[in-house]
Amino acid sequence: MDITPLVPEGRQVIEGYGKGRFRIAGAVYSGSMLVFPGRVEPWAVADIQTLTEGTLSTIIEAGRGGEVELLLLGCGPRLVPVAPAIRSALKQAGIGVEPMDTGAACRTFNVLMAEGRRVAAALIAVD
Repeated sequence: MDITPLVPEGRQVIEGYGKGRFRIAGAVYSGSMLVFPGRVEPWAVADIQTLTEGTLSTIIEAGRGGEVELLLLGCGPRLVPVAPAIRSALKQAGIGVEPMDTGAACRTFNVLMAEGRRVAAALIAVD
């Protein structure tokens, strides 16, 4: 019996991560990434300490457009709390945020995406 979730065609499944890379829907990407159910974009954040409202502008715009309702923030090797100003900016765009380590964010993204949720992941690459 197949217990893997049924994933609609064209969806971005995160298949692996580590060594500064991600394998998403069969393609390998280097560095940090923004992952939406239908697309992947490079993300210029290598350390959670450099996270700003500006570095999340693509996510914020997607929230304002109704594409994203939840952001999974992969903070790197360990969870780091989200600054109140960033949480507020996301909330104003209609987006909830859940910080977690990058591995947990990858796994959670796959589950929520397969359920059809309007989710995005901002993933800081880990070694």
